[in-house]
Amino acid sequence: MTDDSPSIFPGTESPAPNDGRRSFLKQATGLLGLALAPPLVSQAERLTALSKKVEGVSEMRLKVNGTLRTFQAEPRVTLLDALREKLDLTGSKKGCDHGQCGACTVLVDGRRVNSCLTLAVMAQGKEITTVEGLAKGEELHPLQAAFIEHDGFQCGYCTPGQLMSGVACIKEGHAKTDGDVREWMSGNLCRCGAYPNIVAAIRQVEQSGFKG
Repeated sequence: MTDDSPSIFPGTESPAPNDGRRSFLKQATGLLGLALAPPLVSQAERLTALSKKVEGVSEMRLKVNGTLRTFQAEPRVTLLDALREKLDLTGSKKGCDHGQCGACTVLVDGRRVNSCLTLAVMAQGKEITTVEGLAKGEELHPLQAAFIEHDGFQCGYCTPGQLMSGVACIKEGHAKTDGDVREWMSGNLCRCGAYPNIVAAIRQVEQSGFKG
């Protein structure tokens, strides 16, 4: 028995008995793809355009290490993310991202803050100092030099936060004794256990009479 039925699609021959189903699916899939291609492409283009335009993005200006920097960001961006991702100042580290390890510590108007818990928009108009701003050219900050002398770091990941917190600790007058340093530096965690060396470095700078 032969199949004399008309072709399923105008302009094509009827599929052979043993290949009818496969031929039908192939042709149907091809036509369906052509029918859907324009809407899908247009939708992809719309999504791409949308991703480039986020509601709420505005211009921010931060004075970091004595230089005024301007960038575009959402109001919800943290100071840490702004420093690292917008201003390419990656010295401040993202450790716990919950304000518990101190790796992200920076100074805002001379006071130490956890930049992961501080909105960048709130730091506008203030003096921000990061670890990149401690040294003066090739001249290291006294505390940086003391960290090297006393081996105050191993992996070094917590070191930027330790340095910034240590500088503030000295300025605040909280480095008169080893106990004071341990107490006022307790928010900065060192997973390598270099605490004795960090304390020694901070105490040396404090005893030298350096006021910051």
